[in-house]
Amino acid sequence: MSFEELNNKLSPTIKRIAYKLNGHYRSFSHDDLYQEAILHLWNAFRKGKIGDKTDSYILQGCYFHLKNYIRKINERPNVISLDSLVNKEGMPILEEKMLLHLDGVEDIRENLDSMLTAETIQNNGFDPREKRILMFLRDGLTTRDIGKRIGISHVMVVKIISKLRDQCKKYIY
Repeated sequence: MSFEELNNKLSPTIKRIAYKLNGHYRSFSHDDLYQEAILHLWNAFRKGKIGDKTDSYILQGCYFHLKNYIRKINERPNVISLDSLVNKEGMPILEEKMLLHLDGVEDIRENLDSMLTAETIQNNGFDPREKRILMFLRDGLTTRDIGKRIGISHVMVVKIISKLRDQCKKYIY
């Protein structure tokens, strides 16, 4: 049997398999999956692996190949470049628009890096009281005001801030 005959015979079923598998993935269409299955079928035919196999066996092989292909594609990490920031719809954000949203910050990367560093520091090992003090410092409160809001002395606030600085050094330097 030639590859064309095999393809004509199995193609409708492979299209149904590709259509069924594509319902869960947005990164490619069922036509992409169909083409991947036909490519797999061609390679197997060319190597002589399916000459004596049943149609059911061949279709099951195509199905497993597509499942493995989808798994591999979905395991790849999404890489985001800071040179081409995108919005929720995946459209590029122009630097002019970003500058408007950041209230005149001149270096977008520096601001983004600072925000990510601050978030990393805050989410790694601080107790709730330390997080509240960080929040109050960010809002511009004095040590006395922070002490009054939390119910501790301003000297204790200074000691906690010193401890926070020591903890933050490992992320900053």
